[in-house]
Amino acid sequence: MHSLPTHFTRRHTLIACAAALAGGLLAPAQAAAAWPEKMIKLVVAFPPGGPTDIAARLVAQSLSERLGQNVITENRAGASGSIGTSTFIKSAPDGYTLSMFGMPALLAPVLFNNNLYDVRKDFLPVATVYDLPMAVIVNPRELPDVKDLPSLIAHAKKAKPSLNYTSSGTGSFGHLSMEQLKDLGGFDMQHVAYRGSAPAVTDLIGGQIPVMFADVVAALPHIQSGKLRAIAVSSNQAKQLLPGVKSVAEQGFPGFDADTWGGLIAPLGTPQAVVDRLNKELKVVLADPALQKKLLAAGAIARYQDSATMKARLASDFARWSKIANDKGISAQ
Repeated sequence: MHSLPTHFTRRHTLIACAAALAGGLLAPAQAAAAWPEKMIKLVVAFPPGGPTDIAARLVAQSLSERLGQNVITENRAGASGSIGTSTFIKSAPDGYTLSMFGMPALLAPVLFNNNLYDVRKDFLPVATVYDLPMAVIVNPRELPDVKDLPSLIAHAKKAKPSLNYTSSGTGSFGHLSMEQLKDLGGFDMQHVAYRGSAPAVTDLIGGQIPVMFADVVAALPHIQSGKLRAIAVSSNQAKQLLPGVKSVAEQGFPGFDADTWGGLIAPLGTPQAVVDRLNKELKVVLADPALQKKLLAAGAIARYQDSATMKARLASDFARWSKIANDKGISAQ
């Protein structure tokens, strides 16, 4: 058998290598262009029934219709979202496993001292989905003269022993928000920890605890019935749920904003084309008045922000809240 000329062999080898390389580069792009071709799983790192879970289910239904493929939710709860999130970030970056990120998971690695992930670099932000307003709430029978934030602060400064307040738990955003507010306002109250909003609200109604920094959804029915009184909301956004109640910023603390929020995330390495498509569809989905109404009924406000904005918001909020937790020596119990 005659051997081929050296230059011929090299030339064809180079062509073959180039073709193989091109095929390798095109395969992910082609896969992303065809996405989605099968069911998509949306991980929720919290128990069923909470705001993040409700938002995930509503968005999953709308995305299913927009994408032409089923989007199903899967709850992986535990340790304020850190267990489900740490598992999720190891998923294949193919666009078929996504997650609805909720704010408790922002600080969970700090509060639990487990360093399972870093929200600033260990996943891809896709877009924000909702804001979850909060409010300072009092029992009107226990504090009949407290009708706004200045009157609460004045009462707290005179109270002996110190006034107690509660939140949904140690290290919760209600806890951290009130601690920041105490520093800004130069007053003191003692935090009494509960495990979850429901038992805290129950004891607030019963008079065992007179003040709570709560997520609005947990207390809204009782505010509407008159059993509880909202004296300040965490942001101007929150007025959609509690019209007529001034924000903390409007009551002497300019710039104060303590809404929690949630958004869609994807594993690192997910094709940009998939992230872009999701971003595009979420913008449409969250502009739907019907979906906005359903989210509002769950105590959440639809809020679309793109990938870059969500990434910046994660970094900013992590810096702010982790500093408060570390400065106050707050850790999960």
